[in-house]
Amino acid sequence: MKKLGLLFLLLQFSCASQKNIKINGVSFVASRERVTQEHVSNVLNVNANHAAIMPFGFIRDINSPEIIFNTDRQWFGETKKGAKQYIELLHKNKINVMLKPQIWIWRGEFTGTLKMKTEEDWFALEKSYEKFIITYAKLAQESKTDLLCIGTELEQFVVNRPEYWKQLIIKIRSIYKGKLTYAANWDEYPKVPFWKELDFIGIDAYFPLSESKTPSVEELKEGWQPWKSKMRVISKENNKPIIFTEYGYRSVDYNAKKPWTVDRTNEAVNLKAQANAIEVIFSEFWEEKWFAGGYVWKWFIDHESSGGEKDNRFTPQNKPADKIIKSFYKNN
Repeated sequence: MKKLGLLFLLLQFSCASQKNIKINGVSFVASRERVTQEHVSNVLNVNANHAAIMPFGFIRDINSPEIIFNTDRQWFGETKKGAKQYIELLHKNKINVMLKPQIWIWRGEFTGTLKMKTEEDWFALEKSYEKFIITYAKLAQESKTDLLCIGTELEQFVVNRPEYWKQLIIKIRSIYKGKLTYAANWDEYPKVPFWKELDFIGIDAYFPLSESKTPSVEELKEGWQPWKSKMRVISKENNKPIIFTEYGYRSVDYNAKKPWTVDRTNEAVNLKAQANAIEVIFSEFWEEKWFAGGYVWKWFIDHESSGGEKDNRFTPQNKPADKIIKSFYKNN
């Protein structure tokens, strides 16, 4: 009996440990080419246990209802075939995957402002989006993908058509049996009406934290507190853990003032600012029970030629932030 009791306790401990494993992820950027073992080895080298795979659909303008996707004119990694190849090789290396189909609007218009002018166009957009996301729900099921993101930063679409989204989730669940999330923009997530129908509250975590040129660790921690308190409340209200479907900072001056921007007037490289911000996001969130982890933005498949100390973009690759991520992911 004592042996059985000990075995039961060990099983309980094992299950508890598994539940506490965080998503230590990278946003694995779609490329023109097939992914190779060398590319995936660099994901393993940073100690990531998850990767977000992002096939794309395209819209001609902010009021257009047609989503064009999975065409021969797209990059390989942006298509269904490419996403499948990426997923299979990542799974072969025991890296879990979030499939995160995304929309790109011509000239980089913000997807959160996608809004139709007529009821007819709304119906056309709904039909087109359903075709888009169901295609990838089927891929997620076929490839045994761990997590499916049903949309990214589509605030006006979500706010104006809440019943459509709730019905869409039912249709997706009839096809895909894994976990679901939605990637809400940092200022959108409190307004999303269907969190209870999903498994995770997903947030693209570009919260404004500091107006300093090089924000200190202390400033950044202070800047997080009001946002963190609000997230904790919403997580509790919906009884759902939060994941950062994207998190990251440019290696540039004033990078925590408006972290979502790609400001061409602010080009000065600031590696310390990026490193501090990455360090603080780990220390503030990864120990929280209501927080399930996240995916750093962004990780290019060709690691050796990406980022570097003269690069001021979001990628942490070959910068001091890279080492911080590698060390933290190893120990968490």
